[in-house]
Amino acid sequence: MITKAVIAAAGRGTRFLPVVKSYPKELVPILSKPNIQYLIEEAIGAGITEIAIVHRLGENSLEKYFSPDADLEKYLTDNNKVEYLDSLKNIWSKAKLTFIEQNPNFPYGTGSPLLTAKEFVGLDPFIYMYGDDLVVENSPGQFLSKMIHTFGQYQADEVVAVKDVGPVEIEHYGSAQYLDDPKYPNRISSMLEKLPSNLAPSTMAQWGRFVVTPKIFPILESQGLSRDGELWFTDASNSLAKQGIVLTQTLAKDEDWLTTGDPLRWLTANITVALKDPKFHDDLVKFINSIQR
Repeated sequence: MITKAVIAAAGRGTRFLPVVKSYPKELVPILSKPNIQYLIEEAIGAGITEIAIVHRLGENSLEKYFSPDADLEKYLTDNNKVEYLDSLKNIWSKAKLTFIEQNPNFPYGTGSPLLTAKEFVGLDPFIYMYGDDLVVENSPGQFLSKMIHTFGQYQADEVVAVKDVGPVEIEHYGSAQYLDDPKYPNRISSMLEKLPSNLAPSTMAQWGRFVVTPKIFPILESQGLSRDGELWFTDASNSLAKQGIVLTQTLAKDEDWLTTGDPLRWLTANITVALKDPKFHDDLVKFINSIQR
């Protein structure tokens, strides 16, 4: 049973400057909740009970946001608005959150937050999540639950989330190179980063959800840096695929992945989430139709 997750939230978020000068980009809201809260609710929905958030050195905004505030709770109680904290209270009742400062001696890259959380993970399989990737689904955790099921069913070393983004968009992402292995459906040999569409092995793009064994840690610790001097999690996954079984999990028709890492995609994510919410859907549709005339 997988009970732990690590969320990478240690980036600078430079594409959101100047607003993220004072707080991390993971707290930029999607409607009324910060981006990272959706990830935590997703993890809880998949049965995760211990979540580590790896954040920038010296940054305490994330921990402050996810900590109880007695003065605020009293104010809301006195003004009959206690329901505004219901979503946070649900998190506090269902999961233990641990906040870990990014090791300043590690290089930049998606592998470093995970190395920082090695002690937290311990010896059991776990979930790794990129902090600026959002899943739109009918029930939080439904896709992650399927990843966990696939991981256990095939005794895999890793399961990687993918989406078919088509031949134009694949140039911006890592592309899955599949093996013909009847014993292990959707087994890959590697993820090949940002190739021209005519060279990409598939249109299945990797995004930020992974179910992984701790076998990844010695690989990360021993691998060299990429050509741009960064420590990439994908490089470690590719090495793991050479040693063991790495599979992919594809989104279903009622699920979608959105990246929120830049202002335009963040705006798109807000609109997408709002359109799925009955409280906002009709008014938003009216507004969109009015500006298209």
